[in-house]
Amino acid sequence: MADSSLGTALRSAAWTAGAAAGAGAAALAYASLIERNLFGVRTETLAVLPPGSTPLRVLHLSDIHFVPNQNVKTRWLASLAELEPDLVVNTGDNLSHPDAVPPLLEALKPLLRFPGVYVPGSNDYYGPMLKSPFTYFTGPSKITREPPALPFGELFGAFDDAGWTGLTNRRDSKVIDGVRLDFSGVDDPHLDRDVYAGFPEPAAAAAALPALRVGVAHAPYQRVLNYFTDGGAELILAGHTHGGQVCIPFYGALVSNCDLPTSRAKGVSMWEHNGRSVPMNVSAGIGTSRFAPVRFACRPEAVLLTLTPRA
Repeated sequence: MADSSLGTALRSAAWTAGAAAGAGAAALAYASLIERNLFGVRTETLAVLPPGSTPLRVLHLSDIHFVPNQNVKTRWLASLAELEPDLVVNTGDNLSHPDAVPPLLEALKPLLRFPGVYVPGSNDYYGPMLKSPFTYFTGPSKITREPPALPFGELFGAFDDAGWTGLTNRRDSKVIDGVRLDFSGVDDPHLDRDVYAGFPEPAAAAAALPALRVGVAHAPYQRVLNYFTDGGAELILAGHTHGGQVCIPFYGALVSNCDLPTSRAKGVSMWEHNGRSVPMNVSAGIGTSRFAPVRFACRPEAVLLTLTPRA
């Protein structure tokens, strides 16, 4: 009888282990083959404009991590032009391959006809490198050896030629539908390249227009969010976190790859510092490193922000 019970227990344990292995394999297949290509548009409405302003539609793109022959991603990126945004904000990490610039520009071509601003991320300057995913649990990722360079000059030159404004450690303004948008942007904080330039002082001709101060960064490190908040920002846009990329259903992100709390790794939240509270949108991003092409419980996204007047 004892031998029979032992045999039953062993068979039960083997079945449980086999079922767990099968479930793990199925989850990995879903994350790598299906969810990472389930592109969607998250929509948000933020009442941040001065009273009486015309609502504005802002398309926030981040972390495209483009690789040649990503045909599904190419078609989806091009289709975003159908949203007819008033402004496109690109918060960096556009590339994941040295040959990605021409096909990425082809994918973005329909969007380049709209006004836009951009800041760089580390994966505009440098290609991704193969590493253990468990290193992300020890803190933000670090560059430990010279990574391969990417042709960021070609990419950003094309953005400039299309009329998009680079905000790499600089400030600038755009007037859109009678609203003056005052931008302050930084180079990638993840590479410690951020230098806060403050917000622009309006030219005399635009000083009377209703205005909105927008801080733009790739990686939402707290020091940068504090720069913007103390400088009078009324909206902050960032990416970098991939929303955690591999999340636990009904819990969320386990890592943010920066010092941002994981509870804010994607979506809209309020950033508070020195008595000021500013709405912040962190995009979960569109792509992944080509060495970690998985997403789980964290679908790729662009974000369409409808900015409306404050009450």
